[in-house]
Amino acid sequence: MAEHSSPSTRTFEPSRGSRLDLLGPFDYDSRTRVIFGQGAVRRLGELAREIGGRRALLVSDKGLKRAGHERPAVESLEAAGLAVAVFDDVTPNPTTEDVDRALEVARREKIDILVGLGGGSSLDCAKGVNFLFTNGGRMEDYRGIDRAKLPFLPMIAVPTTAGTGSEAQSFALIADAKTHMKMACGDKKAACRVAVLDPDLTVSMPASVTAATGIDALSHALETFVAKPRNAISILFSRNAWRLLSLGFRNVLHNPADLNARSAMLLGAHLAGGAIENSMLGATHALANPLSAHFNLTHGIAIGVMLPHVIRYNSEVVGPLYGEFAADAGLCAAGDPAAADVLARFVASLVAEAECPTNLTAAGADPSLVGVLAQEAALQWTANFNPRPVDVSQFEELYRRAFEDFEG
Repeated sequence: MAEHSSPSTRTFEPSRGSRLDLLGPFDYDSRTRVIFGQGAVRRLGELAREIGGRRALLVSDKGLKRAGHERPAVESLEAAGLAVAVFDDVTPNPTTEDVDRALEVARREKIDILVGLGGGSSLDCAKGVNFLFTNGGRMEDYRGIDRAKLPFLPMIAVPTTAGTGSEAQSFALIADAKTHMKMACGDKKAACRVAVLDPDLTVSMPASVTAATGIDALSHALETFVAKPRNAISILFSRNAWRLLSLGFRNVLHNPADLNARSAMLLGAHLAGGAIENSMLGATHALANPLSAHFNLTHGIAIGVMLPHVIRYNSEVVGPLYGEFAADAGLCAAGDPAAADVLARFVASLVAEAECPTNLTAAGADPSLVGVLAQEAALQWTANFNPRPVDVSQFEELYRRAFEDFEG
């Protein structure tokens, strides 16, 4: 009879590259119900009514109105018996002024539920309204974590872009109207009660928006996977997000009507947002925010220029982790010592394929401000979570390198 070992006596030998040492403590508290699928937005009114909504504020933007997405959302809410007020004047990278203008409508209409419809700008603005409507004060009062004391209104998020994953996060990113520097205002009470993920809504995105938001989503998966607070939950979200996004991105660039690819991007962006909620971002986002503030660069454009340089910089300490993503994308074999650099070149190639600027010169940045940019990047909260320590001098070097195309 052939010998065999029983499950109770078999020796477990972790495979090479096992990350059992990363299975540290975590506190996972999912507060958001997620509804995914084509046509899911048709349930918006039913869902709002189910969680007690009677008077809704729909926060959106003019582009969504022109694309025809605002009216069906309003009609679904009204069909369920809700009174609906609309604020659809959110600007890209929403500021404290956007929040204040939307707040005026919320107070006038005495709302009891918020609906964010659109990209991260609309969703963040709606979250900002929630902070001030329920707790008073100014957005500056809530910079940081857990500054709000009173309960929030329920909020439903309906993302129409596959990028920020804001619907999975309890943070509102709001820019100071004077400095244009972003403030991260976080509170678990700000988490959306429901996220409605309908890939049909993403098909109408202009090519430039598809590209910029997709690059942002990819960066979320990449940064959360290596950030210092990573844990078993964030790793699960990051890696599955990367698998969906790295496969779907090229498809949506070249075949925008591909609903399978659109679905992969939307779900991948959501999972990457969940990874942010359970881990954190890193140096790429610290570098990107000053670029957006000074040169009005779209966030995803700034991310796309800086990300390959940060991957190379971080590879000294987390090269094997990047290698796992390279292998997942079919770029090289697992364990390849050059995998991190292969991954960086792959990301740079995706940015070029998306017809986005591949260096800061092409993006319109001014090299004379590198010192100022580096000082501001070092003050960004996400810089603290980068896996390799980064200070002002290293931020300067990363910016300087980014004025030329990334070289393999």
